[in-house]
This record gives sequence, structure tokens and C-alpha cells, in this order.
Amino acid sequence: MLLAIDIGNTNVVAALFEEKDDMNSDAKILRQWRISTDSKRTSDEYYSVLMSLFRGEGVNVSEIRFAALASVVPSLTGPFIRVVQTLTGQKPILVSKPTFSNLPVQIPEHTTREIGADLMCNAVQAWCRFGGPSIVVDFGTALTFTVVDQNAKIAGGVIAPGLGTALKALTSNTAQLPEIPLVAPKSSLGQTTVECMQSGIVLGYKGLVEYMIERLKNDLVAQCGCKKEEINVVATGGLNSVLQPIVDCFGHVDKEFTLQGLRKAALYTMYN
Repeated sequence: MLLAIDIGNTNVVAALFEEKDDMNSDAKILRQWRISTDSKRTSDEYYSVLMSLFRGEGVNVSEIRFAALASVVPSLTGPFIRVVQTLTGQKPILVSKPTFSNLPVQIPEHTTREIGADLMCNAVQAWCRFGGPSIVVDFGTALTFTVVDQNAKIAGGVIAPGLGTALKALTSNTAQLPEIPLVAPKSSLGQTTVECMQSGIVLGYKGLVEYMIERLKNDLVAQCGCKKEEINVVATGGLNSVLQPIVDCFGHVDKEFTLQGLRKAALYTMYN
């Protein structure tokens, strides 16, 4: 088995994949867990949490052949390397800036030091899955758009506050606005405080996403000469389900997209 760990700002996602050396096709995810990200936790604490989860699912740690790690939280990268070493007896394959040159997706030189590991995993998965121009919309702590052209080159991207982040900013900086469920209201004409907030955040983000996808498609066509109808649009991330029912610009929805990209990126790193 392959253990993949994706350390995000809100959650750490751990998954066990079936053993499969094909770098270009997806592998079956056997188990998956989501843990709250807490930079104050030690490697011993995260080790205990993971071992408890493994035991609960009857996972035999000795069957984990190697591990892959991607992180956008630098303070947790070292602790999780130690966790993996304790679990498996070997260092994980770290998908990070020093290993990006091993990947099948090209990065413009001026952006090499800026792109995060999660976005690289999305770009790798987009290229391996579609082999053509793609836009990956990742609904996480940040709402990100990663654009890959028809020549396997990252053409650019967009970063905005995520839906949960926007809601948290609104409620924590106002005296009377409450926490609300992130669901679409029946009308944009809110009649209650909750409906007004749902209209502003959920419907507002629908407009943001639809506009950005259309703008990115037009700019990608102008910059790279691809055909607009050939551009694949993928939604992933924990909060994609909020907008999925009311947005019709996604050709594909896949919550496992980043994890599959992490697995492929690790294999490219290991074999190149």
C-alpha cells in the first residue's frame, strides 16, 4: 500500500492507496481519514492519532510499502516526516519545490518558488487525467484555480478566500452576524439575516467562480491558442459540494483529485 498525507491549512487528509506503479492512471483509495490541522500538535500526538485510526480500521502498518507527503503548513512538515518514519521505518517522498522538476508539468521559472505543493498535485492530476488544457477549482481554506495548458505547462492561477474563510471573517468581525449553514437560499432577496448572508456568500461565490472560469478560459485561449471547448474544468476540495448544485460550469467533480495527484507526483519523484 501507499500512504499519502496531504497537510492543508484546515485539515490533514491521510489516505491508503492500493499498490499500483502506473504513474498515469488513478489507483483505488482503500481508506481515507480527515484530521484537524493543529500546528501545536507534536509528531507524537499525530502518530497516536493515526495509529488509533489505523487500528480502528484494521490496517496493518507493515503493509505500507512507501509514503508520500505534501504540505502547505511548513511547521507541520517536519513532524509528519517523523510520523511517517516511525510508522513505516523510512522517510516519505516529499512533494515540494526541490522535486517539482521531476514532475510531468512544467512551471514558468518566475513562479517556481511561489506555487504550493497542493496546486502542483492538482496540476499533475489534471495533466495525467486529461492530457489537455484544464482548470482545477479547489474549494479549501483558500479558493484556488490552477490552469494547465495543452503543452503541460502551468499557465497561471487565481487565489481567493475560501467560502468558510469568508464566512469566518464576516462573523468574527461583526457583533451580530451569526454562524450560518453554507447552503444556497431560495432567492437572492434575503428576508432574514441568515438568508442575506447566504445570498452574499453562497450566491456571491457562484458569481465569482462562474466569472473567473469564463475569464480564465478566454485568457487561456488568447495566451496559448487552445480551443475554448477543449478546456476541462474540475471542481475538488471539501467545500465544492456547496456550489456544485447551483453551478453548471464544472465538467468534472472529484473530491479525491488532489490525493490522486499527490500519489502520481510521488511516483514521478521516486522514478525520475
